[in-house]
Amino acid sequence: MTNSLDQLKQYTTVVADTGDFQQLAQYKPRDATTNPSLILKAAQKDTYRPLLEKVVRDHKGKTTAAVIDNLLIAFGCEILKVIPGRVSTEVDARLSFDTKRSIEKGRELIALYEAAGVKRERILIKLASTWEGVRAAEVLQQEGVNCNMTLLFSTVQAAACAEANAKLISPFVGRIYDWYKKQAGAAWDETKDGGQNDPGVRSVRRIYAYYKHFGYQTEVMGASFRTVSQIVELAGCDLLTISPELLQKLQDSSEVVQRKLHTEMTLEGGTEKLAVDEPSFRLHLNEDAMATEKLSEGIRAFAADAVKLEQLTDAM
Repeated sequence: MTNSLDQLKQYTTVVADTGDFQQLAQYKPRDATTNPSLILKAAQKDTYRPLLEKVVRDHKGKTTAAVIDNLLIAFGCEILKVIPGRVSTEVDARLSFDTKRSIEKGRELIALYEAAGVKRERILIKLASTWEGVRAAEVLQQEGVNCNMTLLFSTVQAAACAEANAKLISPFVGRIYDWYKKQAGAAWDETKDGGQNDPGVRSVRRIYAYYKHFGYQTEVMGASFRTVSQIVELAGCDLLTISPELLQKLQDSSEVVQRKLHTEMTLEGGTEKLAVDEPSFRLHLNEDAMATEKLSEGIRAFAADAVKLEQLTDAM
């Protein structure tokens, strides 16, 4: 019988969520995503020590920021040797509230990739789905630089990204699940609150239906999964980015995977477009405690790992 991973690929483009490019070939994903935390994790492995040392050596005398940028591109280029599609490379999370510098950093990363012989069509620049990040994506997209909007937890963030013509969004399933489970405490019932009722799954399903209803071309890529169940419940989503651990579980499983999302899905809870001017965006986001808290938490965590990555290269 066909394994669950191969079944999933019939309905959804599978993406690997890792900086560990040596793990990629066995799962045959089309694309791959990285972030500061994943690159830090990979860079600390002995396997990748030579790559890390080479980047530091080749760019000796340059600023720490320049060394980090070249390290991100080095990992991205290695990943692109293994996959046929695109790699996502993230703008420093500390720029999440700075539109001008986010645009500049996006341009710098694309220029480094192109200098390495990689066409921009194979790159997605990851930006936080803050108001400033969305505005940066709008400019970059007009310049032919495709953007992946990350740290996305609400429909209003998704709506703003679509209006800005972002190429792709990455709603975080697992982190939404984490928040609601923590809030529920002892009252959480995995049987009742998981599966198709999982709050992270429901959020992506709602965003997907919203996009299809209004004819947006922005791709929806579910991200940040905790369980195989969350992945299976979103079969049919445009893309799903999955950790190697969960890719392995899917490959080892023979459970039947059926399409759950389709382009004709009904949009529940009204069919009006959300207002996505700045005051409306900020108010909607502020009204959603989960999205506000997880966005802030995510930026802090990615920023902290960016600092750790800098410290790692500076110590060499």
